[in-house]
Amino acid sequence: MRTQYALTLADVRQIADAAEAEARSNGWAVTISVCDAGGHLLWLHRMDGAPLMSAQVAPEKARTCAMTRKASKFMEDAVNNGRLAAVRMPVLPIEGGEMIVFQGDVIGAVGVSGVKASEDAQIARAGILAIGAQYTL
Repeated sequence: MRTQYALTLADVRQIADAAEAEARSNGWAVTISVCDAGGHLLWLHRMDGAPLMSAQVAPEKARTCAMTRKASKFMEDAVNNGRLAAVRMPVLPIEGGEMIVFQGDVIGAVGVSGVKASEDAQIARAGILAIGAQYTL
Protein backbone atom coordinates (compact mmCIF):
# COMPACT_ATOMS: atom_id res chain seq x y z
CA MET A 1 0.00 0.00 0.00
CA ARG A 2 1.04 3.54 -0.65
CA THR A 3 0.38 6.68 1.36
CA GLN A 4 -1.01 9.53 -0.72
CA TYR A 5 -1.31 13.19 0.10
CA ALA A 6 -4.64 14.89 -0.47
CA LEU A 7 -5.80 18.47 -0.39
CA THR A 8 -7.69 19.60 2.69
CA LEU A 9 -10.35 22.29 2.70
CA ALA A 10 -7.84 24.57 4.44
CA ASP A 11 -5.37 23.98 1.57
CA VAL A 12 -8.02 24.72 -1.01
CA ARG A 13 -9.04 27.95 0.73
CA GLN A 14 -5.40 29.04 0.94
CA ILE A 15 -4.91 28.35 -2.78
CA ALA A 16 -8.10 30.22 -3.69
CA ASP A 17 -7.25 33.20 -1.46
CA ALA A 18 -3.75 33.53 -2.93
CA ALA A 19 -5.04 33.14 -6.48
CA GLU A 20 -7.70 35.77 -5.88
CA ALA A 21 -5.12 38.13 -4.36
CA GLU A 22 -2.97 37.73 -7.49
CA ALA A 23 -5.95 38.47 -9.71
CA ARG A 24 -6.99 41.51 -7.66
CA SER A 25 -3.45 42.90 -7.58
CA ASN A 26 -3.55 43.00 -11.38
CA GLY A 27 -7.13 44.26 -11.66
CA TRP A 28 -8.37 41.01 -13.20
CA ALA A 29 -11.82 39.49 -12.66
CA VAL A 30 -11.68 35.71 -13.06
CA THR A 31 -13.17 32.43 -11.98
CA ILE A 32 -10.92 30.21 -9.85
CA SER A 33 -11.48 26.49 -9.50
CA VAL A 34 -9.63 23.77 -7.61
CA CYS A 35 -10.07 20.05 -8.08
CA ASP A 36 -8.68 16.94 -6.44
CA ALA A 37 -6.33 14.42 -8.06
CA GLY A 38 -9.27 12.72 -9.80
CA GLY A 39 -10.52 15.94 -11.36
CA HIS A 40 -13.46 16.35 -8.97
CA LEU A 41 -14.36 19.95 -8.20
CA LEU A 42 -13.53 21.12 -4.67
CA TRP A 43 -13.82 24.90 -5.11
CA LEU A 44 -15.36 27.35 -7.55
CA HIS A 45 -15.31 31.11 -7.12
CA ARG A 46 -16.38 33.61 -9.79
CA MET A 47 -15.19 37.07 -8.89
CA ASP A 48 -17.48 40.04 -9.50
CA GLY A 49 -17.19 41.03 -13.13
CA ALA A 50 -15.70 37.74 -14.33
CA PRO A 51 -17.08 36.53 -17.66
CA LEU A 52 -20.09 34.27 -17.22
CA MET A 53 -18.57 31.52 -19.36
CA SER A 54 -15.49 31.42 -17.12
CA ALA A 55 -17.50 29.53 -14.49
CA GLN A 56 -17.63 26.55 -16.85
CA VAL A 57 -14.19 26.94 -18.42
CA ALA A 58 -12.12 27.18 -15.21
CA PRO A 59 -13.16 23.80 -13.76
CA GLU A 60 -12.55 22.13 -17.12
CA LYS A 61 -9.02 23.53 -17.22
CA ALA A 62 -8.38 22.12 -13.74
CA ARG A 63 -9.91 18.75 -14.64
CA THR A 64 -7.75 18.59 -17.75
CA CYS A 65 -4.61 18.87 -15.61
CA ALA A 66 -5.75 16.27 -13.13
CA MET A 67 -6.68 13.82 -15.89
CA THR A 68 -3.58 14.29 -18.07
CA ARG A 69 -1.04 15.04 -15.32
CA LYS A 70 0.10 17.99 -17.45
CA ALA A 71 -0.60 21.72 -17.52
CA SER A 72 -3.51 22.49 -19.83
CA LYS A 73 -1.10 24.49 -22.01
CA PHE A 74 0.56 21.19 -22.95
CA MET A 75 -2.68 20.10 -24.58
CA GLU A 76 -3.16 23.48 -26.24
CA ASP A 77 0.36 23.31 -27.68
CA ALA A 78 -0.31 19.78 -28.95
CA VAL A 79 -3.36 20.97 -30.87
CA ASN A 80 -1.56 24.07 -32.17
CA ASN A 81 1.29 21.86 -33.39
CA GLY A 82 -1.03 19.72 -35.47
CA ARG A 83 -2.05 17.00 -33.01
CA LEU A 84 -5.71 17.47 -33.90
CA ALA A 85 -6.69 14.17 -32.30
CA ALA A 86 -6.26 15.96 -28.96
CA VAL A 87 -9.38 17.97 -29.75
CA ARG A 88 -11.39 14.74 -29.52
CA MET A 89 -10.08 13.94 -26.05
CA PRO A 90 -12.38 14.68 -23.09
CA VAL A 91 -10.19 17.60 -21.99
CA LEU A 92 -10.07 21.36 -22.57
CA PRO A 93 -6.86 22.24 -24.41
CA ILE A 94 -6.58 25.88 -23.28
CA GLU A 95 -3.82 27.35 -21.09
CA GLY A 96 -4.84 28.37 -17.58
CA GLY A 97 -4.89 25.04 -15.77
CA GLU A 98 -1.96 24.02 -13.58
CA MET A 99 -1.25 20.85 -11.61
CA ILE A 100 -0.77 20.89 -7.86
CA VAL A 101 2.32 18.76 -7.29
CA PHE A 102 3.41 17.78 -3.78
CA GLN A 103 6.42 15.56 -3.18
CA GLY A 104 6.37 14.38 -6.78
CA ASP A 105 2.66 13.49 -6.91
CA VAL A 106 -0.19 15.35 -8.57
CA ILE A 107 -2.68 15.94 -5.76
CA GLY A 108 -5.03 18.25 -7.63
CA ALA A 109 -5.17 21.15 -10.03
CA VAL A 110 -6.17 24.79 -10.30
CA GLY A 111 -8.03 26.18 -13.29
CA VAL A 112 -8.53 29.89 -13.89
CA SER A 113 -10.51 31.62 -16.62
CA GLY A 114 -11.39 35.19 -17.40
CA VAL A 115 -8.32 37.00 -18.75
CA LYS A 116 -5.56 36.12 -21.22
CA ALA A 117 -4.61 32.45 -20.97
CA SER A 118 -1.08 33.23 -19.76
CA GLU A 119 -2.54 35.49 -17.06
CA ASP A 120 -4.96 32.74 -16.03
CA ALA A 121 -1.94 30.45 -15.59
CA GLN A 122 -0.11 33.13 -13.59
CA ILE A 123 -3.03 33.33 -11.16
CA ALA A 124 -3.23 29.54 -10.82
CA ARG A 125 0.50 29.29 -10.10
CA ALA A 126 0.28 31.95 -7.39
CA GLY A 127 -2.37 29.89 -5.61
CA ILE A 128 -0.36 26.68 -5.84
CA LEU A 129 2.83 28.27 -4.53
CA ALA A 130 0.90 29.59 -1.50
CA ILE A 131 0.66 26.08 -0.02
CA GLY A 132 4.29 25.21 -0.70
CA ALA A 133 3.45 22.97 -3.64
CA GLN A 134 4.76 23.02 -7.20
CA TYR A 135 2.95 23.23 -10.51
CA THR A 136 5.30 21.01 -12.52
CA LEU A 137 6.48 17.45 -12.04
